[in-house]
Amino acid sequence: QVQLVESGGGLVQAGGSLRLSCAASGRTFSSYAMGWFRQAPGKEREFVGAISKSGSSTYYADSVKGRFTISRDNAKNTVYLQMNSLKPEDTAVYYCAAGGSYYAINKAPNTDYWGQGTQVTVSS
Repeated sequence: QVQLVESGGGLVQAGGSLRLSCAASGRTFSSYAMGWFRQAPGKEREFVGAISKSGSSTYYADSVKGRFTISRDNAKNTVYLQMNSLKPEDTAVYYCAAGGSYYAINKAPNTDYWGQGTQVTVSS
């Protein structure tokens, strides 16, 4: 069992930056690929990016590529989402998720555990 807790959300102006954290419980954190998703009001949850179990590989949705960076610290059981050059359309609740497959984690049904989410609001 893995419990995930996101933090770091808030209100930021367009062009600004935020770093989200996702802290995991348990001793098996490094056994999971980690993903970030987001859900805006009235929209479906969408994939943002993922990081491999070791942290050596990442991939991102086209909408955030070049602006967002995912990293992880397995010693601290934490994954991060650095968000730069934020846009109003990035406003959403952001969720971290854990899954067994790095290549499949971009699909929500392929995840095993979810955090409760953290709100990010970008003002124009």
